[in-house]
Formats: sequence, C-alpha cells, structure tokens
Amino acid sequence: MVIGEGVEWGLHCCVALAWLDDHAPIATARLAEIFELPPEYLKKRLQPLVREGILESTPGARGGYRLARAPERITLMDVVAAVEGRTDAFRCTEIRRRGAGAARAKSEFAKPCGIAQAMGRAELAWRRELSSQTIADLMGGAHDNASKYTRSFYEHATG
Repeated sequence: MVIGEGVEWGLHCCVALAWLDDHAPIATARLAEIFELPPEYLKKRLQPLVREGILESTPGARGGYRLARAPERITLMDVVAAVEGRTDAFRCTEIRRRGAGAARAKSEFAKPCGIAQAMGRAELAWRRELSSQTIADLMGGAHDNASKYTRSFYEHATG
C-alpha cells in the first residue's frame, strides 16, 4: 500500500493550522511558506480536505484556511480518506474462480477465501489505528523524540 504525499501535506497543514489557530483564516501563501511549497500546489492538496469538512476555506484578501472542527475531532483516518478516497486497499477479484476453479460450483465461493479475510482484517486494523489518533494527538500528546521534533518545528515555523 502506498499513501500519496498529499496525505502527508494534509496532516502537516492540519497540525500547522491547529498551532496557528487564532480563529482567523491562515493565508495559503503563509502555509506554503512554512513548507516551502508553491501556493497553487498546496491549494490543490487542501481542496479534498475542504470538500470533506476537515478544513474551511475563505476566499478573498483576508481569506485562507482554518480547521473546520477541533483538532480532537479530526482523525488521521479522516485525512487519509479525504485525500486517498474511501475504497479498500485490497480488492478481491475472486481469481480462484478462474482456471481450475472455473468448473467448480458457485456455492463453493459463497464465502470469501482466507486471503481476502486476512487482508480485510489487516486493513480494518490499519483503519482503526488511524481512527484512534487525532490531530490533537500529533500536536504533542506523545513524548517521543519525533513528537518533540514536530512540536519544535511548528513552534519555530509559526512563532
């Protein structure tokens, strides 16, 4: 499974917006400056988050982006689903019905095979893990070195 960099940009922007939250929209140019990205590129990456109600976008000279909900109410899975879509990573095509299986009775394929079941359990575990973590958690709930670095980065970039 490969998750596109749009998810990474989306998550980082959500964290930055949470740190910068003063109830006013943050200009696209300001967000783009933090990450040294072209504003138009970043704008395209944030559009799915607006469509899914994770971010709010305000047009105009004083416009920009802000979180549409509290950081505690935005899960990592929300962002992944907004950017990557909600389709399953593994799609069983029932290849066991081809070749030697083509002549078998359809009733033999009434239940998913062990491979489809295992992949489904793995994906469910992955989705549950991402659903259990929020933007607020990324902002500093953990005490590991990665979280300390991330917090330091945003404090420096925003302050």
